[in-house]
Parts: sequence; C-alpha cells; structure tokens
Amino acid sequence: MPKSRASGTRKRRTAGTRRAGPSLLVGTRKGAFILRGDAGRRAWRLSGPHLLGNIVHHFVADGRDGRTMLIAARTGHLGPTVYRSTDGCKTLVEARRPPAFPKAPDGELKREVDHVFWLTPGHASEPGVWYAGTSPQGLFRSEDGGLTWDGVCGFNDHPSWMEWTGGPQNGTPDGPKMHSILIDPRDARHMYIGMSSGGVFETRDQGRSWRPLNQGCRADFLPDPYPEYGHDPHCVRLHPLHPDRLYQQNHCGIYRMERAEGRWVRIGEAMPKKVGDIGFPLVLHPRDPDTLWVFPMDGTTVWPRVSPDGRPAAYVTRNAGKSWQRLDRGLPRKQAWWTVKRQAMCADTQDPVGIYLGTTSGEVWGSVDEGKRFTCLARHLPEIYALESAET
Repeated sequence: MPKSRASGTRKRRTAGTRRAGPSLLVGTRKGAFILRGDAGRRAWRLSGPHLLGNIVHHFVADGRDGRTMLIAARTGHLGPTVYRSTDGCKTLVEARRPPAFPKAPDGELKREVDHVFWLTPGHASEPGVWYAGTSPQGLFRSEDGGLTWDGVCGFNDHPSWMEWTGGPQNGTPDGPKMHSILIDPRDARHMYIGMSSGGVFETRDQGRSWRPLNQGCRADFLPDPYPEYGHDPHCVRLHPLHPDRLYQQNHCGIYRMERAEGRWVRIGEAMPKKVGDIGFPLVLHPRDPDTLWVFPMDGTTVWPRVSPDGRPAAYVTRNAGKSWQRLDRGLPRKQAWWTVKRQAMCADTQDPVGIYLGTTSGEVWGSVDEGKRFTCLARHLPEIYALESAET
C-alpha cells in the first residue's frame, strides 16, 4: 500500500483548522476514567472515577454520533452488564437487558455470561447498532444504542459452538473470551471475530453462518500445531482503508493476512529474537495500512506477563512486518515489571499520530510523535484493562 495517502492527509490537515485534542477512555479493575488532552496534546486532565470499585473491561465511544459511550462492566452486585452515557459520563444508564445466554433446559449445556469483554460500534449504515463479546464466548447485538441486547443465534447456538470454543471452562486465564469484533466498512454483513480460545472466524451474512479463518497460524499448545480452530488470538485488527488486510497478535506470534490469499503469515519472526513476538495489543496507523505498533511481553515458558527483562518498549513496523524498530525513549530503562493488555493500547487520528499505553501498574503513557518519545500522562490508577481514544 503506497504511503502517499498518509502524506496527503498531512498536507490537508496542516492547511485546515486546528483540531481539538483526543480523550482517552480508561477502563480499570476499579472503575472508569477519562483523560482529556488539550489541542496540542501537551496537558492532560483526568476525571472520574465512574463505577468506582467495579471491573471495567471495555470503555468505547461511538464515532458515528460523537456522543454515545458504552462501558462493559462486571459489577459486584448486578454482575455483568453494560452502561450507556450520552453526556460524557455525567449520567450512566444500565442496559435494560444486558447480554445473557438463555436459560438452558435440564440436561442441556448451561452457559452464563461471566463478563462482557468487548464492545464494537456497528456499521456506519446502522446507527444505534452495537456488538458485544462475552466470557464464555458469546456474540450479542444491540439495535438501540446498547440498552437491550440479543444473542447472535447463528454463532451462539451453532452446533459446533462447543467444539470451536472448547466449552465454558476451557482453562483460559480469567475465562475464555470473545473479542476483536471487526466489521468490514464496505459491507455490514461481513464480519470477523477473535476468540481466546477458538481462533479467528468470519461471517458474510451478518452472523447467520460462520467459518474458521486460521490457516497458517500456529497453535503450539495443541497436539496439532496447525488445527482448523482452537487457536488463541489475543487481538485482531482490520484496517478501514485496506479492509482486505488483517493483522493478529496471537499467543504464538504476530501475523498478517491478505484476505484474498486466506492464509496467515508470521511477520513477528522479524522481531529481535531476544524480545520475541509474544504480547497482547496491536494498534494500526489510522491512515497507513503498512504501519502498526505492538507491545511485547515476556513469552518464556512461565509466561510471567511482564516486559522482557523489565525493560518495556513498543515496536513499530512501517513495511507491514518486514522489519521492526524498538521505541523506548522516555519509558523506564529498567526494573519496570508491567505489561499492556490487549485492549489497553490505542492510537488517535491526529497528525502525527498519538500512541497510548495503559499498564498493569496503573500508568498511562503517551507519545504524540508516533512512538519516538513517551511521557507519563497519569499515574496511580488501578490496573488498566482497556484504553481507547475518542476524538473531541
């Protein structure tokens, strides 16, 4: 993909009006916060907490209307639910019917939603539509802006659900999860999902039928390292300007797929061997499909879920994974034993692009020059589960 698209956008923005700063929506183990930046992204103001004491797995703004926000929360008293706000979280309204599996008749598989893990606004042609992924793996759809939710029966009730997912108790830490719900910007009926565990699946009829999409991706933890399904993708991304290209940060490496080829290629093999290509998040440049950032963690045998050698760094590729560059200026040089979860790394759409990290030690780090230098924007928050950018 040529880089001229990005440079052309830069020229138009320079000549135009100055943009407002982004907001960062922070989901933590003890509530939700909003970190608002000024126009130059130099000063940041923290507000919150909202839903103090409750786990917030995802906190997402609807870019279609510029005002709706949904929060996926696991509350102490109400259990797993979704909250909606249209006034910057001054007021929160709980879903009247949160995502839930129907009660199973005696003798049949019993499934209960432990938590809502992922939220995705629907296609631009379907205002008010949202999708949610749960633990255990379930796909749900709302048509009223997140107030009521119904299961996508084509997936949730599929005869192969148990075989695909491994069942409600498949041993995944913190529970199995449906995540990375991706909608083709050209076609509301064409969607992808990622499951830990299960793998990547695709539908072309808005969820009525599904097929696994895991060819070429390794699953070293299974007897057959190249199964049709059963994989553990951590984060899957689709670029809106090049929706036939997918990227994936997997339990077993970093991959790219050109959809016409239908096969994953391990681009993480170009990462430094002493760092490896194991991690959770993956973030795409909003205007350049060849550029993406990852945040590796220690993927050795014991999986300590910390930065390799206690020296955190992001890595960027600007050629679709052929080569990678370490980005650690401003980050701690040693004895920083944290990592970044799959939903806790994001980019804004400004120029140059801002890159943001939310850490397991409760810090938010940001770079306003595409990762060349990071500064700490907030400290002393609870463990950060999710970090999303919302343009204001």
